[in-house]
Amino acid sequence: MIPPPVFPGRGLHLMPFVQKGMAMADQKVKNRWLIVIGALLVQLCLGAIYAWSTSFTKGVQNWEGDTALALSPALLGVKDASTWEQAKKEGSTLNDIVKQARADLKAEQGKAGVSKDPSERNSAGAAVAAAQQKLDAARKTLDDWIGRTFDRAKFDRHVFRFSQTQTMIIFSVGLAMFALVMIPAGRWQDKAGPRIVALTGGLMLGVGYVLAGFLGSTSFVAMLICIGVLGGAGIGLGYVCPIAACVKWFPDIKGFVTGLAVAGFGAGAFFFILLSSPQMKIVGNVILPGANFVHHYGVLGTYMIFGAIFAVCVTIGGLLLSNPPAGWKPANWNPKSPGAKSAAKDLVRAETIRTPQFWMIWSAFVFGAGCGLMVIGVLKDFGMKECGLAEAAAGGAPGLLAIFNGLGRVVWGTISQKIGARRALSVMSILQAAMMFALPAMGGNGTTFIIAACWIGFNFGANFAIFPLLTNENFGSKNFGANYGAVFTAYGLGGIVGPILGGGIFDAMGTFKIAFIIAAVACLGASALGFAIKPPKVEAAEAAAPAKA
Repeated sequence: MIPPPVFPGRGLHLMPFVQKGMAMADQKVKNRWLIVIGALLVQLCLGAIYAWSTSFTKGVQNWEGDTALALSPALLGVKDASTWEQAKKEGSTLNDIVKQARADLKAEQGKAGVSKDPSERNSAGAAVAAAQQKLDAARKTLDDWIGRTFDRAKFDRHVFRFSQTQTMIIFSVGLAMFALVMIPAGRWQDKAGPRIVALTGGLMLGVGYVLAGFLGSTSFVAMLICIGVLGGAGIGLGYVCPIAACVKWFPDIKGFVTGLAVAGFGAGAFFFILLSSPQMKIVGNVILPGANFVHHYGVLGTYMIFGAIFAVCVTIGGLLLSNPPAGWKPANWNPKSPGAKSAAKDLVRAETIRTPQFWMIWSAFVFGAGCGLMVIGVLKDFGMKECGLAEAAAGGAPGLLAIFNGLGRVVWGTISQKIGARRALSVMSILQAAMMFALPAMGGNGTTFIIAACWIGFNFGANFAIFPLLTNENFGSKNFGANYGAVFTAYGLGGIVGPILGGGIFDAMGTFKIAFIIAAVACLGASALGFAIKPPKVEAAEAAAPAKA
């Protein structure tokens, strides 16, 4: 057992104060809407994972020249601030020369790869060698400028040189850890309640980010462990707790409240993108100013700030979470179908995963999550590389997608409450499939591109309101945490397959359009599964042999 923390020399134990605070929080939760406030605080922080591609990907991929121009000169240890503007112009010119030389080398290497005639291969080989010498000379000139302009030790702490694949591995590992840790987290929160699990998850997420910044390392492995493994595991611990608590406190409007609780996760990326970026272009001339943390504090400094925000906000939100007393129900609310029907739904996890309904729900979630995460991962590149949009226009789409992601969770959660989660899944998936088919034709115009991003985000967010309700409708609320943890592994698989599929198709074919068509067909498959799902029969649930989750 880990001993409670002690202030050196004072012998002051924090644990009694923490326990007293928790007890006071329980006594004060007289209004069940405080649970929703706590849920939103927790989910806003956990949703920062969706900000990774916009907030940090460019920063960790930058080489020396881009780093010198992107970050604050004071952060990089500029030697003479008074001459920085003139030095910056020189550095920009030298960096452009390096980029052109790198592009020329790549072009020559491509030509050499297709040469078949021996004399052509010899000529191509000489051209490649010449291009390489040109690049080496350009890089040395740029390196000399960096040495004259900055404190080299300070400067090198902010140069990562990660590849596109490495940045996606960190993101994918974070998603995979998120989904995998949901399984034990769900079971733990069913037994211990949502508060302690949420607090543990928030602290783990915060520690992962703070540790990544504190280590001051540009190592890929260090970042993978801190951000991907620790951060992803923290999200997995915290995510299920607000949902489980809200389902139990709001059986009368569980669709709306579940959607509201998880809306923070979808919208969280929007706020953290604003914190890390200089600005966000919404549509037309509408531009939101950002805090530009990455410019002022670098990637590592921003990690530490985000980690502190995560730890504080999730702690406050987690202290507001609790389960209602046994047998509690809202005033003047009576369930329509009490008795045997609800009892048949209360399956433990081992029973749940033996039902065909589980695998139908799980497969539909793989399709829905995988398609949405693929678009989130490639949307900006699709706009810029394939549709020719400016970076400002393409870069604003992920922020708006995040807002509509959050909005979709509330709206679709309410719709699910009215028509049932099964029908909501089918309708939403058809709408998403329609946009996936239309997306290739909508990317060439900034306005239609934004509309497509909002539409996809709105329907993607629906997954996180609909699938908790499907889990509750088919397997009951008593063991919801463990059951939804098992269902949520589908998100982990979708988070790996979807982004890799989109990137792989582009690398092989030079277009994202084929990936969008595949995603549309997958959405139609999810819709068909929604129509086919029927609740487990009472007799089957009662006849099932007793099993432990």
